Amino acid sequence: MMFFSSSRFWFRVCQLGLALLVTQTLWAQGLRAPAQGGALRPLSSPILLPLPTPASQRLSSDFIVAVVGSEPITNLEVSVRAQGIEAQLRQQGQRPPPREQLLSEVLDQLVQEKAQLQWAQEIGVTVSDAEVLQAEDSAAERAQMTTEQLRTQLERSGVVLKQWRQDMRNQLTLQRLREREVTPRIRPTDQEIDQYLRERQLQQEGRQELSLAQILIALPDNATPQQISQSEAQAREVLRRAQSGEDFAQLARTLSAASDRASGGQMGMRSQDRYPTLFVEAVRQRPVGAVVGPVRSGAGFHILKVLERGSVDSAATMVQTHARHILLRPGGQMSVNVARAELTRMKRAIEGAKADFAQLAREHSQDGSASAGGDLGWANPGMFVPEFEEVMNRLALQEISDPLVSRFGVHLIQVLERRKTEMSMREQRELARNALRESKFEETFQTWAREVRGRAYVELRDPPQ
Repeated sequence: MMFFSSSRFWFRVCQLGLALLVTQTLWAQGLRAPAQGGALRPLSSPILLPLPTPASQRLSSDFIVAVVGSEPITNLEVSVRAQGIEAQLRQQGQRPPPREQLLSEVLDQLVQEKAQLQWAQEIGVTVSDAEVLQAEDSAAERAQMTTEQLRTQLERSGVVLKQWRQDMRNQLTLQRLREREVTPRIRPTDQEIDQYLRERQLQQEGRQELSLAQILIALPDNATPQQISQSEAQAREVLRRAQSGEDFAQLARTLSAASDRASGGQMGMRSQDRYPTLFVEAVRQRPVGAVVGPVRSGAGFHILKVLERGSVDSAATMVQTHARHILLRPGGQMSVNVARAELTRMKRAIEGAKADFAQLAREHSQDGSASAGGDLGWANPGMFVPEFEEVMNRLALQEISDPLVSRFGVHLIQVLERRKTEMSMREQRELARNALRESKFEETFQTWAREVRGRAYVELRDPPQ
């Protein structure tokens, strides 16, 4: 399906960027601010967004604070963007950084953006008009408006739509450039993947519950070699007796020096990370009922018995979803709003038992799943683009979504089934690879951004006296 994606992280960056572009504009103009999920990206993040400037704010006293290539950055650009960021932080209940620090960081980000946009132009990275229009539609939906309503609001507040669309194009260009230039640099090695999987396994084991019993043959402080030898011999004899079938609890009551001897040496059911590591290592992969030892600690020699293991499944699993959809692709006489209205009509007909989802999909859906009644089969997490998958994951079984705008069109989604399944080793390694890519992104991006800035001509100017 065309709306499948293996590039989830990149879309999240672009999606958040465009959403914040709308939010900054509305807040700055005193308009209704849409509810936004997720936190503001930190100031060190790759994308800080340009804020469209109403004509009323363009002051004749404005001055140039930097030049990148042949393009100026004005004091007003820096100030307006800083105001938008401050508004966002306050809306989220956070205290903005000191004004001078914020202005400095915003200027640095504007310089980076200008340098990157110039580099994109030089190497031929472009965004089509159709992509800008679709991004505008998606941004309007996230602002809980129609596209026409958003445009009207912006124009009433003095924003020049042509410049606003250019800002949108710039953000899409930056996203595409970074995907092309940064992503190929992030190549987790097989050794890194192996290490990630080992650490993940240890974390899972740490959450497993375990019940052990012990018999402690104590050692005095500053034990002599002879005392150590005698205690070890005694521990080995206790181990032999326990493995031969003698009652472990009774042996603990009569021979153990531990404080839990009265309970037969039982230490209780607890997560493995609450046991000493040497105990966990000693009983690793040993079945319930196994007796092991002697295990040497600072207190002496321990004989351990595995009484019970928790029922938590240590196998790597994932939730698969079986869904179907109807896709309408805007174009020609069909706008996004027309497609949304048509799918809303279909949803009401299905919920009112006046139409069948599969039949409507066969008749109207504009993708390869139409012949199967819109059936997408069983899908692993990450198989669909994020804007589609996020809505799908919130749906209950048999629930039908409201019309959803994605980069491929407008969808109506219904979830048919969900199931938990064990991941293959190939799937686990791919999951690890993606996690490592995301963890390495910021560092890799910063290195690349410094290289791009280093190739550009940058002149910082002092304010006029």
